[in-house]
Amino acid sequence: MFSRFSPHTRALLQALFVTFLWSTSWILIKVGLKDIPPLTFAGLRYSLAFLCLCPVVLASRSRRSELQRLRGTDWVQLLVLGLIYIAITQGAQFIALSYLPATTLTLLINLSVVIIALLGSLMLAERLGMRQWGGIAIFFVGVILYFFPVDLPAGERLGLLAAGVVVLANSISAVLGRRINRSAHINPIIVTFVSIGIGAAILLVVGIAQSGWPQLALQSWLLILWLAAVNTAFAFSLWNNALRTLSAVESGIINNTMLIQIAVLAWVFLGERLSLQEVAGLGAVAIGVLLVQFKGTARKSETLTPTE
Repeated sequence: MFSRFSPHTRALLQALFVTFLWSTSWILIKVGLKDIPPLTFAGLRYSLAFLCLCPVVLASRSRRSELQRLRGTDWVQLLVLGLIYIAITQGAQFIALSYLPATTLTLLINLSVVIIALLGSLMLAERLGMRQWGGIAIFFVGVILYFFPVDLPAGERLGLLAAGVVVLANSISAVLGRRINRSAHINPIIVTFVSIGIGAAILLVVGIAQSGWPQLALQSWLLILWLAAVNTAFAFSLWNNALRTLSAVESGIINNTMLIQIAVLAWVFLGERLSLQEVAGLGAVAIGVLLVQFKGTARKSETLTPTE
C-alpha cells in the first residue's frame, strides 16, 4: 500500500503514526494509574520496553560490537542520560499525570521546547532568530490564556510541581542528547537502548522500594505490555527510522501535533472538556512552539524527542 509513496512521504506518515501512538500513551497511563503506583508503573513499562529492545540490539553482531566499543566517557554520558531522561523525566511525568489532566500536562511539557532553545543558545551556540523569540512570546501568551484566572486545587499544585520537574529534566536531557549525537560515533539505537535500560532499572527499584510489588489484574499487565512493546520499543524504533529522512523542522512540526492529538483523545476518552478560552490558549502554544522549532536551515533531528 505504502510502496507507491516516496521515501520522504513514507517517513512523514511513519512519524505521524508514532505521534499518534505516543498521544494514546497519555490516555492509557491515566487509565492505568487508577490501579498502579506511578513510579512502579513507569518502571515496569520501560523495563519491558528494554527487554523488547534486547533482541533488536543483541542479535546484531554490529550492534554488539558497538556496545563493546563504548568508552568509559560514553558510558558515563549514557548513565546520566538514562537517569535524567528516563528515570527522572518519565517518573515525574507519571506522578504529574496522577494529579493533572492530560491536556494540561502536555501543554506545560511543551515549555521544554522553549527551555531547550534557550539552553541550546547558551551551551551549544545555537543562536535564536527573531522568529523564535516571537514564538517564545506567543507561547507564554497561550499559557496565560489557558490558565487564566489561576484557581488550582491543592492536588493540582502537586501535579504542577511534578510537571516542573518533567520540563526541567526533559530540557536538560535533550541538550545532553544533542551533545551525544553530535559526536556521531554512537548509533542512535544504542543510545536509546542503553539509556532506557539504565533509567528503567532505577525507576523499578525506586518504585518497588516505595510501594512494593504491585498485585495487578490481567488488564493492567496487558496495558503495561502494550505501552512497553508498541508505544515504546516499536514506536521509538519507527521514529528513529523516520529521522533518517526528516529534517529537524519537519520532525518538530509533526511532534507538535501531539498537543492537539492529546487534547482530542482526552476529551473523547477521559471527558476532559475545554472551554473556548482554553482551546485558544492551546492554539497559541502550538503556534509558539512551531515558531521556536523552525530555523532558517533544517538540520537532521536528534534521537531524543519531547516526552511522550
